Amino acid sequence: MEALNYFDIIVFAILAVFLVFQLWTVLGRRTGHEGQPRDPLRRDNSNPSTSGSNDKSVAPPARAAGADDTVTSFSRARGAYSGALAQALTDIELADRGFVPEEFLTGARGAYELIVTGFANGDKSTLGPLLSEDVFDQFEQVIDQRERAGQIVESSFVGIRSADIIGASFNQSIAEITVKFVSELISVTKDQDGAVIEGDPNQVREVRDVWTFARDVSSRNPNWVLVATGADDVAGG
Repeated sequence: MEALNYFDIIVFAILAVFLVFQLWTVLGRRTGHEGQPRDPLRRDNSNPSTSGSNDKSVAPPARAAGADDTVTSFSRARGAYSGALAQALTDIELADRGFVPEEFLTGARGAYELIVTGFANGDKSTLGPLLSEDVFDQFEQVIDQRERAGQIVESSFVGIRSADIIGASFNQSIAEITVKFVSELISVTKDQDGAVIEGDPNQVREVRDVWTFARDVSSRNPNWVLVATGADDVAGG
């Protein structure tokens, strides 16, 4: 009877080991160092230097002030521009260490599209932060006039063909930069009955605008605002 008990214990022990092994092969072992599941949205999930971090690579590196920075800033402006324009851009860069002409143009292109579409849609809340008070008042008058006349503008922004800095100035702490935009859009103005009174819904129109943006570089507000508008060669915008 005692031998039988020993035999039962051995059988149960073998079964227990077998069950533990089966669970181990199915579930695997957790060591506490598995890391997070793979995120398919990350550009490189296998790079140990970026996994588990906040990935701030999209932000430009901070530039330390000093003589080397002055030379780099001046050279960059001189490389793409010349004469008084290059000097004005360099003056702005020296006063505002975060200013880079190429990055400014990227922001200006985005602002241009927002302003053009916002104006067409009569969206004052979008226009407000992007315009100076004088320019906003002018835009608001036209929008209100359209609304009183029952006119509706249907606009489709096709895209910006080019955006170039053609002028700049820096006076005390006020920086101004003038950009020439060449864009394409489809715009139609209809009356309250839906009849087209201006534009062609089937025609892409080229628009050339010359806009001036300004910013007080001594302010903590990093945003540039539109302070003047004009047309170049072809009326529009």
